[in-house]
Amino acid sequence: MMCPACQHEDSKVVDSRDAGDCTRRRRECLACAARFTTFERVEFRLPTLVKRDGRRQSFNREKLAVGLRLACRKRPVTEEQLDSLITRVERELSKRPDRDLSTDDLGAMVLGELQELDHVAYLRFASVYNAFGTPEDFLQVLRPLLERR
Repeated sequence: MMCPACQHEDSKVVDSRDAGDCTRRRRECLACAARFTTFERVEFRLPTLVKRDGRRQSFNREKLAVGLRLACRKRPVTEEQLDSLITRVERELSKRPDRDLSTDDLGAMVLGELQELDHVAYLRFASVYNAFGTPEDFLQVLRPLLERR
């Protein structure tokens, strides 16, 4: 691991802890003795996303996180909850046997997770994902939520 202070390539692990979906390691540079922290996360083999217009792109965890943060803005949802949601989605995607996944399927998967987390964030995400154009579109999604209460 390269030291951020002196760019030396050797370091030793001083402390290692589980940090939820990743491992937090405290390291010390063998050249300058600077200490720094790294986070290790398992990289899942994820399918390629097929967009509505036929374009293909790799799954981007950060792009999904940005969309979820916007949907959860000013809501009582923590960053840890969002990170956990994204990790669950990634795990589910990694279990799929097919190597292609439509963005519609991904959106439905995320909506299912988000519905359990926060109803307002669910509506916000659904409005963008489903491209709501009228108030009736909102009502179609809102009615089942109200009926469950």
